[in-house]
Amino acid sequence: MENIEKHAEFMRLAISLSVKNVKENIGGPFGAVVVKDGEIIAGSGNKVTSTNDPTAHAEVSAIRLACTKLNTFDLSGCVIYTSCEPCPMCLGAIYWAKIDTIYYANTKVDAENIGFSDKFIYEELDKAMDDRSLPIVQLMRDEALEAFRLWEKSPLRLEY
Repeated sequence: MENIEKHAEFMRLAISLSVKNVKENIGGPFGAVVVKDGEIIAGSGNKVTSTNDPTAHAEVSAIRLACTKLNTFDLSGCVIYTSCEPCPMCLGAIYWAKIDTIYYANTKVDAENIGFSDKFIYEELDKAMDDRSLPIVQLMRDEALEAFRLWEKSPLRLEY
C-alpha cells in the first residue's frame, strides 16, 4: 500500500490514541494501530499506568489485540503505525510478531525530551553480562535443557 493518504489516515489514528491517553489519563502519550490489507485490525494506547503492567505499551497492546482478533501469533502481512519510534521491548515484539513494516511519528529523542528515555537499555545491551547494572545470574542450565531436548523431539511443536 503506497497510498500516502491511507498511511496518513492510519498514523492519525495512532496519534489520536496517544492524545486520548493523555486527555483521559489512561496512560502515557503513545498510540499504535495494526493494519492488514488496508483494514484496521487493532489499535491501542499505552496502558502501563491504567493496568499496572509495564509491558502494556501501545505497540504491545495493539499486537495482543490484533493476534486475538486474527487468532494467530504471526502478523505477517500486517503493518504497524505508532505515534513514536518503538522502544527496545516494542521493537522486539514487532519482530517476534513478524510485522512487515513500522511507520512512526515521534522519535526516541522526542520521547527522551519528555522523560521517556530508553538510552540506558541500549547502553546495557552493549555491555558484557557481568558489567550490567542489573545482576544476571545463570542457574541450573543442565536441568533446564530438558525442556529444549523435549521441544526438539516433539511432534506437536509449533514453530514460531
